[in-house]
Amino acid sequence: MKVTVVGSGFGGLSAAALLAKDGFDVTVIEKNEQPGGRASVYADKDFYFDMGPSWYLMPDVYENFYAEFGKKPEDFFQLEKLDPSYRIFFGDKKLVDVASDIEKNYELFDSLEENGAEKLKEYLKSSEELYEFSLHEMLYKDYRSILDFLNGKLLLRGYKLNIWENLQHYVNKKFESDEARKILEYAIGFLGGSPANTPSFYHLMSHVDLTMGVFYPQGGMRKVVDSMYKLAQSYGVEFHFNESVELLEIHEHKLKRIITNKGAYDTDLAIINADYAHSELDLLTKDNRTYDEKYWDSRVMAPSAMVVYLGVDRQFEKLVHHNLFLDEDWEHGFDTIFDPKKAAWPENPSYYVNVPSRTDKSAAPSGSDTLFLLIPLAPGLEDTPQLRESFYDMIMDDLESKLGENIRDHIVVKRIFALNDFKERYNAYKGTALGLSHTLRQSALWRPAHQSKKVKNLFYSGHYTHPGIGVPMTLISSQIVAEEIKDQFSK
Repeated sequence: MKVTVVGSGFGGLSAAALLAKDGFDVTVIEKNEQPGGRASVYADKDFYFDMGPSWYLMPDVYENFYAEFGKKPEDFFQLEKLDPSYRIFFGDKKLVDVASDIEKNYELFDSLEENGAEKLKEYLKSSEELYEFSLHEMLYKDYRSILDFLNGKLLLRGYKLNIWENLQHYVNKKFESDEARKILEYAIGFLGGSPANTPSFYHLMSHVDLTMGVFYPQGGMRKVVDSMYKLAQSYGVEFHFNESVELLEIHEHKLKRIITNKGAYDTDLAIINADYAHSELDLLTKDNRTYDEKYWDSRVMAPSAMVVYLGVDRQFEKLVHHNLFLDEDWEHGFDTIFDPKKAAWPENPSYYVNVPSRTDKSAAPSGSDTLFLLIPLAPGLEDTPQLRESFYDMIMDDLESKLGENIRDHIVVKRIFALNDFKERYNAYKGTALGLSHTLRQSALWRPAHQSKKVKNLFYSGHYTHPGIGVPMTLISSQIVAEEIKDQFSK
């Protein structure tokens, strides 16, 4: 049976490998010049940048995926646990390290507020319980109706999920210091949300980064992409790069052909790993769409971003591998991202600086650093060269001030990637970097479906679908889709 996968992000690569392993004849069509989707690679003058994902979290999910092939992550790349996991700059006032050793994090919280360690232990106990429950009872299951969602175990534990309470309220009840609250609320950024619009049960993310730890695959996230690309090829998957899909040709509620800028592909079924909204609105006729323009326009989109890739000819020792610069009034920053009435390029944004060369010698020439600066922005904003440069100068002024060092005089490589680039390179709806935010009404059952409701043999994988945003979640999404397809079509 012929399967065509559109898009070679983590969702497309993993789905292709899984189905090829089970005997399907799989072809992947990719718009861009390399596999990886948002996890593309940019290289210049011996500086190497992972353009997208930079955090390796939830190692158990990766292990579960590779186990499908009788493999382990270490068969493909060397994992290192980072210590510190990350560094946080609280405005100009304080700098703290979140350690890989949980005991040190208890000490940190004790220094931030009275009984901080005991409060954190209680908080993380709940976080771990929710994580384990979600992993075994929720994440790997598809949801087609409310009956699927409200299974017996979920109902039994439902009172502990606190689904009507947002994360901000939940954290504020348990902690008093601004720093402690921000450390615990920041983790929701991995899911493209704000503490005020994300259900409190997502505090399970604190178990992920504080207890399980933050890892780094030597060679970067591109090594993970490469491993899945080669895994798929080893099972006979055929890849076509620099080829964009223009139309999904439907006859009597079945996909028959995929039309590209280079030709056409007859297929028995397809998995779309391209942007979900783009695929529905631009590749299907109105009568074949599950979700129309009104649906997408009403969704709470996860942030876009301005990403700055800098290669510098010296090292900045005050920076560790992962660095968070959190503005004192970060609630206002969330408003400029998630409140449509206040959406704007922020005046005092919080931002993230990744320095992979701190861990990985292959990321930069000797004595140099690769800097990856990410500043979240509201999707749909105007994006011009003038706005980018003005914003870049503001961020660099702030970063240089906090480090007490000049960076701009040492720049060898500079590239800015923002909303228009996300639209152009990834067909991203409104320029979102991540897809749909994890609000209550956009979680589990209420995320876009894995299978089209109008086209019988059309499926979707990736960060728009359940379980959601992040590389581990897209791997789970593909495992769900692969099982659905095997159940329906392998006979």
